[in-house]
Parts: sequence; C-alpha cells; structure tokens
Amino acid sequence: MEKKEVEHQTKFLPIITGLFVAVLIISNIASTKIAEIGLLVLDAGTILFPLSYIFGDILTEVYGFKKARQVIWTGFISLMIMSIVFFIVGLLPSAGGWENQQAYDLILGVVPRIAIASMIAYFAGEFSNSYLLAKMKIITKGKKLWARTISSTIVGQGVDTLLFSVIAFYGVLPMDIFITLIISNYIFKVGVEILFTPITYQIVGFLKKQEHQDVYDYKTNFSPFKI
Repeated sequence: MEKKEVEHQTKFLPIITGLFVAVLIISNIASTKIAEIGLLVLDAGTILFPLSYIFGDILTEVYGFKKARQVIWTGFISLMIMSIVFFIVGLLPSAGGWENQQAYDLILGVVPRIAIASMIAYFAGEFSNSYLLAKMKIITKGKKLWARTISSTIVGQGVDTLLFSVIAFYGVLPMDIFITLIISNYIFKVGVEILFTPITYQIVGFLKKQEHQDVYDYKTNFSPFKI
C-alpha cells in the first residue's frame, strides 16, 4: 500500500524530467545558429532554453531541492553524453560518396564547445536558481510564488547567460555582437519567465493537488554534489 502511495505522488516527475532533458539538448544544438529577432541578437537555443528554468522552478516548488537536484544532474549527464557522441561521430571516416562532412562540422562540429559552455553555465545557473527559490519559499512561508520564481530566475539566468556566452562565443564573435548577444539573451530569458508566470502558477497548483506534495526544504543539504 505504501509503495502505491509513493508511485502516485511522483507520477508526473518522469514526464517533467523527460521534457526538461529534451529542452536542454534541443536548445544546445539550436545554439549553433545566431539569430536576429527585431532588436535582439540571440543564439537560437535561447528561444527554447528558458523553459528549462521554468521546469526547474516547478520541480523545486513542488518536489523540493533534492528532486530538482537529481533532475539537474540527469540533464548534465545527458549533455555530456551528447557532446561525446557528436565529437566521436565527427572523427569517424566518411563513407565513399557521402560528401556532407563539412556541413556536419559546421553545425554539429562546434557543439562540443557549446555543450561544455552549457554544462558549466547550466550547472551554476540551475543550482543558483533552485537554491534561491527553495530558500525564499521558506522565508516567505510559501507565499508570493511570482516573486520567488522571477527573483531566482534573474540570478540564475544572469549566472547562466554570462558563463555560457563567454565560454561559447568569446573570441568567436565580434565584440559588439558578443555584448549585444549577452544583453539580448538575458532580457529574453527573464522576459519569458515573467510572461509564463501565470502558466507556472497553473502547473504548480495542478501538480501539488495531483501529487499531494508541497515540499519545504527546512533540513535539506543544499550541496549540488550530494546525489
């Protein structure tokens, strides 16, 4: 009976984890393209990547920091596997008649650098976001979710954007485009978080009701390395 209770309480966690990892991997591959949308200059992965922080907010708010930490590590390992596989595939000798090696190198050949940048930035940013959200939940006694999600995103995305941009694109892009990229990415990411706040409220409310969970991290060890 107890086993069924546990399974019921976390029935949506695998779905959220899968979507989180998918968003992370897709956005990292898409980041190989630099796009211009109006006045904003963005790596194209930025269009999707803010959703990973929204998922991080939802995970921490509903399931607590410990579950969020497991999912963050799952994403980290997935990024590492992706980077290694793309690198090895790029080194494999091309079959006779297959003339797309240059195209592969141009798009996926730079993914290892972007993946390394993303892993470092993602690790620091996601844990900053999750830690701050969990601590603020205790301080506010679970109130003002909008203030907690936006505040934690401002910090987490700031750390993430700066680290990612410097490691992935410094020395690759002209300095004016590089600075514009950092500012544009940050504004866009925080803007998406604010825009999606009503949806975040709905999802959090639904999950708390369905999962019967609303974790407060009073006695949690916040070390990112305690898996």
